[in-house]
Amino acid sequence: MHLQLKRIFFLCRISILSLLLCGVAQAFEPFKVLDIRVEGLQRISAGTVFNYLPIKVGQTIDSQDTVNAVKALFKSGFFNDVSLERDGSVLVVFVRERAAISSIDIEGNKDLDTEELLEGLKEIGLAEGRVFDRSLLEKVEQELRRQYFSRGKYAVKIDTTVTPLDRNRVGILINVSEGRAARIKQINLIGNHQFTDEELLDEFSLTTPTFLSAFTKSDQYSKLGLSADLETMRTWYLDRGYLIFNINSTQVSITPDKKDIYITINITEGSQYKIRQVTLNGDLVVPAEELFPLININPGDVFSRKQVTESVDRISSLLGNQGYAFANVNTTPEMDDDANEVNLGFFVDPGKRVYVRRINLAGNVGTRDEVLRREMRQMEGGWYSTEQVERSRTRIVRLGFFEDVNVETPTVPGTTDQLDVNYSVTETSSGSVTAGAGFSQSSGVLFNASIRQENFLGTGKQVAFTFDNSEINTVYRFSYVNPYWTVDGVSRGFSLGYRKTDADEANLSDYSTDTRNADVNFGIPINEYDTIRFSVGYQGLDLKENSSSPLQVTDFIDEHGDSFDDAVFTASWSHDSRNRILFTDTGGLQRISLETTSPGSGLEYYKLTYVQQRFIPLTRELTLGLKGNIGYGDGFGDYEQLPFFENFFAGGVRSVRGFEDNTLGPRDSDDDPIGGAFLMVFNTEVIFPIPFVEEAKGVRLSAFFDIGNVYEDYSSFDAGDLRYSVGLAGLWLSPLGPISMSLGFPLNAESDDDEQRFQFTVGTFF
Repeated sequence: MHLQLKRIFFLCRISILSLLLCGVAQAFEPFKVLDIRVEGLQRISAGTVFNYLPIKVGQTIDSQDTVNAVKALFKSGFFNDVSLERDGSVLVVFVRERAAISSIDIEGNKDLDTEELLEGLKEIGLAEGRVFDRSLLEKVEQELRRQYFSRGKYAVKIDTTVTPLDRNRVGILINVSEGRAARIKQINLIGNHQFTDEELLDEFSLTTPTFLSAFTKSDQYSKLGLSADLETMRTWYLDRGYLIFNINSTQVSITPDKKDIYITINITEGSQYKIRQVTLNGDLVVPAEELFPLININPGDVFSRKQVTESVDRISSLLGNQGYAFANVNTTPEMDDDANEVNLGFFVDPGKRVYVRRINLAGNVGTRDEVLRREMRQMEGGWYSTEQVERSRTRIVRLGFFEDVNVETPTVPGTTDQLDVNYSVTETSSGSVTAGAGFSQSSGVLFNASIRQENFLGTGKQVAFTFDNSEINTVYRFSYVNPYWTVDGVSRGFSLGYRKTDADEANLSDYSTDTRNADVNFGIPINEYDTIRFSVGYQGLDLKENSSSPLQVTDFIDEHGDSFDDAVFTASWSHDSRNRILFTDTGGLQRISLETTSPGSGLEYYKLTYVQQRFIPLTRELTLGLKGNIGYGDGFGDYEQLPFFENFFAGGVRSVRGFEDNTLGPRDSDDDPIGGAFLMVFNTEVIFPIPFVEEAKGVRLSAFFDIGNVYEDYSSFDAGDLRYSVGLAGLWLSPLGPISMSLGFPLNAESDDDEQRFQFTVGTFF
């Protein structure tokens, strides 16, 4: 019966189509078209119709031509109805346009970005200004459900409303009710015998509900997240020698109310394999005795895919540094299933040695090419070096003129042994004219104004004038630095400055100083990472006592006077391998500095400091920061010790946090901090981005452990006097200047220590 109905329906369709075609044939006896008229147009131009209409003026047409014309106009997608009529020798085309989309609004979408959704709709033909096709709405709803299902939101509801508007337009409203994401109730592992569920699931990003999952949403099911976790588990086993590990099946079931997810993973672990033999084959353009030390795998070791990958990377890097930019290193593990051993072969295909044809720069609109080119360590016309190309990029980043620096190495068309190195940069503001105010707990209210240009006229030269005013300091300073005074990278700079300091406001002894200084300084690069710097200058200092000044101040003035003119010499050596100056995440800095006055100066003293910083990436997002600062000073000539106003100080947001600024160490006769001649401070930090925030380039957080103190001199050092603190810190490079905050908790404060758990500075550093 069902088959007969289908046959009758098919015959009816054929009959109707035949009648229509016959009608067209009867209506259009062959005639010559002398003109064509289009009626029914609202938005679409007649020219558009003529472009799709296969009939032209002067053409003799018959019924078949009219049938083809109707089909062609329907196929354009612009019309709901098309008919043709004859008016004498004029062909009349009647059309009814499809509505145009006036607007598309999406409401209720929180997980999916509106702009991304609109872009996706545009790709399937649904966009403002386009012809409305109702059949696309069903595709839209299906695609939206698919995307929400992949995010674990199985209760999502999609409703679309089409509202007719004037001038044959429609407005489309897509209303999304996302519903609650299904939570992972349980993850079951079947087949794991060598490792426990806890060991394996600890590596998963997906979890069952925990306290933290309320913030991380790790208990919300995601198909992509599960795929990533399965790959993580595969990697876990391959790194531990289980070469035939296999994920047999994965079942994901959801409760009828679509609220809970149950995941079952069936695996086969297989046997653990060990390395029997390691071989090197292929075109060994680098001797095997140089390559074997790069392979961190030995016979008898448990097979590890991670170690294999790292060995391949090291060999490829060595070849890349010697011009073999397209080298391939493949591994061929031959497994002996009976002995559970692997013969591991590394096959080296270096390819052709490649040299750099040109180095191209793009994006440096305000910075001269020479400023970037003088940072290049990869040379044009030289053999390509992966290390030198990346080092050049790092040096450009360290200039501080660019927000982003990218490098590409396309091959030169028509060649097999040449490539170009293309650096593209995004400039950031390197100059500033600021005037503002701030507040810090140590300096009080701050007023500052500055004109500073780190990249003066695009030359890379630094020019700055600064005025700062706080309860502690009044500072005027002008400085100029030419980082490439010579083509070899020798820098030269000048500075002039005036500083008035009220030590009592800085939690120190009651005295004040007026200091005038001028100097000329030079920097001489020794190699890629090492630099020697020195300066020669003049310093004039006036020391002022107050009615409440302690004995240390009054006795010093009685013995040495209160006005001093000094010739000051400084010298330093530094080794700097940091990848960035700000927000460093790899590399380190070592610096040894000497500051001394010349014999015969008003003051005769010297100060030695040693600073070390080391940044070690722990994961892609975590960095371990280690910092140490040791200082020692003493007097000579008529001075038996370091002048007290040149002392080192400890405590505060840039020292041992949790203790008030400058308050640790020796005290004067009035029990106020006076600093000391020997300083020792160490900081350990675990640096991490703001949790749950994807883009926060100008902010970083850290958990810290600080230890340190300052002593009268090195002979007074006592490890038992070191102060310890722990806490959290944050640094934000805001438009108003750096904002530094810390919440520190002293671990061994004494009764006379000045604690300050929350510390912050807004405005500028002093």
